[in-house]
Amino acid sequence: MTPPKILVVDDDHFTRTLLDGLLAERCEVLRLAATGAEARAAFVADDFNLVLMDQRLPDADGLDLLREFRAQRPRLVAIMITGHADVRDAMRAVREGLFDYRTKPFEDLEDLERVVDKALEMDRAYREIDRLRAEVAGSKLIAASPAMSRLVDQIRQVATLDTTVLLEGESGTGKDVVARMIHAESRRGRGPYLDVNCGALPESLLEGLLFGYEKGAFTGAAKTTPGTFEKADGGSLFLDEIADMSPKLQSALLRVLQDGCFSRVGSTERRSSDFRLITATNRPLAGLVGAGAFREDLYYRINVVVLRLPPLRERVGDVVLLATHFLEHFQAKFGRSVGPWSPEALRLLEAQSWPGNVRQLKHAVERLVALHPGGPIDRTHVEAVIETRDPIAPTSCDAVGGDARSYQEARQDFERDYLRRLFASAGGNVSEAARLSGIPRQNLYVRMKRWGIVID
Repeated sequence: MTPPKILVVDDDHFTRTLLDGLLAERCEVLRLAATGAEARAAFVADDFNLVLMDQRLPDADGLDLLREFRAQRPRLVAIMITGHADVRDAMRAVREGLFDYRTKPFEDLEDLERVVDKALEMDRAYREIDRLRAEVAGSKLIAASPAMSRLVDQIRQVATLDTTVLLEGESGTGKDVVARMIHAESRRGRGPYLDVNCGALPESLLEGLLFGYEKGAFTGAAKTTPGTFEKADGGSLFLDEIADMSPKLQSALLRVLQDGCFSRVGSTERRSSDFRLITATNRPLAGLVGAGAFREDLYYRINVVVLRLPPLRERVGDVVLLATHFLEHFQAKFGRSVGPWSPEALRLLEAQSWPGNVRQLKHAVERLVALHPGGPIDRTHVEAVIETRDPIAPTSCDAVGGDARSYQEARQDFERDYLRRLFASAGGNVSEAARLSGIPRQNLYVRMKRWGIVID
């Protein structure tokens, strides 16, 4: 069993020191943060099993910060700690789904230890459930179309070969599912499987995540931590959105693939790891190489076997299968009696172009189940949760006079309009927009700044 990771957020130095001594031996990683800003940075950098959060911070409200964290990780186990006991705050904490609520000063440290142990047990139970669900979801693709049947045959053939695989496809086509299938059906299937989204983290954090780091290598490196290269030894490593990796890390990754060796950040000791690399991108790497945005030598290193994932609009017949599967899933998740689909509703779903692919369809069904009062689903219910106008269809002006814009200008216009509609659908909530679109929050902020999008 992997030792847990704990985040302690408290602006009181004495409390941080006390909890450091109390919890250090219980976990693999213990992060101490004194402000909301430090807590956010730590939360982005690591996957914590438990968060102990002070209610009142110099720059944030603890409950609001935990609500933000739980929007990104709904099953996050958290304990609220405060020096200002208030029954209403305790009730708020319970309504937020927090594991427990503790007041300072701690009168019984042994009791606090027991609470922490129970909270960690809860986290282990959640993770085991998620692991089993992921294995089931990753063991097969819900598909019957010829395009997907060919892909499944290719996956089974490639899985048995211990070679690097590059997955190409639009966002939302299920590249993560295919990567898990390749791992599960390979000789490394009993080994570890780790996945990293290269577009979700800044360069420095991604470097520490991949290579690991020594204690004191940088501010906040309180304990020596192995990276995913080490943890993936004997298994598979999936690097998603590899096109977003910085030139510096592209060069570092190339050296690892060439030598099979690397060093942790802050160390010169050479380490080795035997892992199978699976990469994915939603942008053609060949074009990026030609534009000088991706290293040519790294491209040839990872471009050994390429699998193309077809967009949903090319998967004739699969929309009905997927919509039925997602309906059953969210019926069980929400405890709602919704459905069945009417023929008109299914025809409308099939008529959509689904630029967001399977992810977009899944979120549309989720919204429908959440908002539907119950009973059969007809065309009007579907129209209420999707845009029936094809977002990539040409306008009447385009059809008559053509489009004099360059491809780059058209793409920029589409992205700007898409983001505005996305935030409107999400009610201005960045976390919800990230969930609906599948775009990491950090990338959304970059795009918002690029197009001057301000959320009130």
